[in-house]
Amino acid sequence: MRILHTGDWHLGRTLEGRSRQKEQEQFIDELVEIADFHKVDLIMMGGDVYDSVNPPAASEQLFYEAAARLTSGGRPLVVIAGNHDQPERVSSVSPLVLRQGITLVGLPTSEPVTVHAARTGEIAKIAALPYPSEARLGELLAGDSGEEELRLAYSARVGKLMQLLGREFTPQTVNLAMSHIYVLGGVESDSERPIQVGGAYTVDPSALSCGAQYTALGHLHRAQRVKGEGMIRYSGSPLAYSFSEAGQAKSVTLIDLAPGGEPTFEEIYLRCGRPLVRWSSTGGLQEVYNWLDEGRDASAFIDLEIRLSEAMSMNDIQRLRKSREGIIHIRPIYPQMEMELEQISRSRMPVQELFRKFYQRQTGGAEPEDSLIELFLQLTEEERRQPEEGEEN
Repeated sequence: MRILHTGDWHLGRTLEGRSRQKEQEQFIDELVEIADFHKVDLIMMGGDVYDSVNPPAASEQLFYEAAARLTSGGRPLVVIAGNHDQPERVSSVSPLVLRQGITLVGLPTSEPVTVHAARTGEIAKIAALPYPSEARLGELLAGDSGEEELRLAYSARVGKLMQLLGREFTPQTVNLAMSHIYVLGGVESDSERPIQVGGAYTVDPSALSCGAQYTALGHLHRAQRVKGEGMIRYSGSPLAYSFSEAGQAKSVTLIDLAPGGEPTFEEIYLRCGRPLVRWSSTGGLQEVYNWLDEGRDASAFIDLEIRLSEAMSMNDIQRLRKSREGIIHIRPIYPQMEMELEQISRSRMPVQELFRKFYQRQTGGAEPEDSLIELFLQLTEEERRQPEEGEEN
């Protein structure tokens, strides 16, 4: 049986107000192309269909169209809800689509999923566990206990569910598991925002031990394998959704698996999606304009850090943004300001007042406009939220 593993579509997501709809439509086109070209027998979608519990109508339409296209010809599709999804919304159309080979699992259940591969005649048993928050499990796991006690209780509860879901596995079936969950040891990025990533709501890989030959996970946006029974993988997201994912190659996972056999897999890298890149300029505004004139990263969304000796004006910022619509963040770095910012905690001077004094000193006494001060405060807050080099939130 040939299986295509994908997840974390986040339909409806934007990047600082920029729509990603066209990129997501391109992804669906590419996914259908991959499924058809590789003669896929089953598609497993590991959750976070949408980016919010109340997605735009265009995003819902895109999902329904994707499901119809992917199952054309009798290919089954199994979808679970992620933490960003409203479980009932995901599964609400089940009565209409089940006969088309589309299985939608919104809330945790004790019933495994059974699918038949039309091409090979094989049967797959799937232990499918949607995002298992305490609320969705309908129980409080550890009361007022500490984080470690909650983690152990949560991991144990997930383990019991997975064992129950895997009870119909047999040597004659292709035995699979899937969930939208954070497994201890997985590498995060800051676009898995912000619900219960890591901390108490992690599970030990042993919690997924239910006899599955392959476990398809969603939640983390970096494609990766984690240790555990059989083969356990995150497919990653199809698009880069935050600048912490800059430079990541996005993919879907293709698995070949026979009853009782070992899985083999291949990452199929995706062409769709605008790249997210980080520019760091030490040569001032002119260096940035040179890059723009050269057409550097012409199709990308850009996070720009620029070192300056003089304060940027509002005109400078507006000109940069007009020069390239893909510039998302502009973060000026002033060496003198860096030194003075280090003294803020000692001087207790408000950041806006520090900027005002710096601007006056750089311009010979001119008073910065209120809009420029407000913009500086926004940029300072963006900088504060940026992860450290090599760190992923």
